[in-house]
Amino acid sequence: MPRAALLSIHARVEGTKPSTWEDPSFVQLWGPRYSAYVVPAQDVAVFTLGRLPDDAGALRVAEDVAARAHRVLGRATMRFGDVGTALAPGKNPNWLRYGAPTGTILMRWDGARQPTIWRAPRPRVDPRDARLELARRYLHVFGPTTAESFAQWAGISAPRGVAAFDALRRWLTPARTPLGDSWILTSDEPTMRAAPGPAASARLLPSGDAYFLLQGRDRELLIPDASFRRALWTTRVWPGAVLVDGEIVGTWRRGLGTVTIQAWRRLPRAARDAVEAEVASLPLPNLEGRVVVRWDL
Repeated sequence: MPRAALLSIHARVEGTKPSTWEDPSFVQLWGPRYSAYVVPAQDVAVFTLGRLPDDAGALRVAEDVAARAHRVLGRATMRFGDVGTALAPGKNPNWLRYGAPTGTILMRWDGARQPTIWRAPRPRVDPRDARLELARRYLHVFGPTTAESFAQWAGISAPRGVAAFDALRRWLTPARTPLGDSWILTSDEPTMRAAPGPAASARLLPSGDAYFLLQGRDRELLIPDASFRRALWTTRVWPGAVLVDGEIVGTWRRGLGTVTIQAWRRLPRAARDAVEAEVASLPLPNLEGRVVVRWDL
């Protein structure tokens, strides 16, 4: 969600402000698995055309949904629900998301009300090139990884994921992990082999942050303890992750002016102070520096 994107940026970039997510260098769209994403405006093609279906039937659906939405929108910006009602009265407007892979539907959503949507010019990028770049981005962030994991993350068919990795093969290096054979970008190998640098004393990552946006057995590498995995990757809305010195040590949730920290072990005073300082620095609109921290130990 856009507000979560703001906190993901804050965890990595100094000087993040409550309005950073609305900077014109960013856009919002329905990206992988039709989830809401905040991405650089220059990367619209990667996160849309990169997932455009190859199958004739699915491609026809995407193009048809986008065309019908465009006829209603014209040059206007409209509420998501109003566009859906105009096209199919009584039908859930979520079906509009199927037009997103064309790269011609953008949106703005603050996470609370209905998103507003508008039409955009189609990116002048070959869908195959966009898909390969999407695979490169995935490998860079999530590697070592597999074609199957990429397909699951992107919401595309497994054969399309395999085809993308096959096309990138000369830029890939095989890697062996406790979970089996996988791949990394060859250009990332020096970083993989380098000694880790100093970790931040504390960071609060929001629900869905890329650091722990993992599926299946990949989660075991990050969180070996099964009970802790169940606490982080719940069956409903995920909590955020609390990092101390580069290790996930608990979860956090926010409600109004209170942030609740659930630590998985007793933390030393210095670590708790670092977490509370990080909470105070969160760029939460109208709440900067005025959030109460509740520890659930």
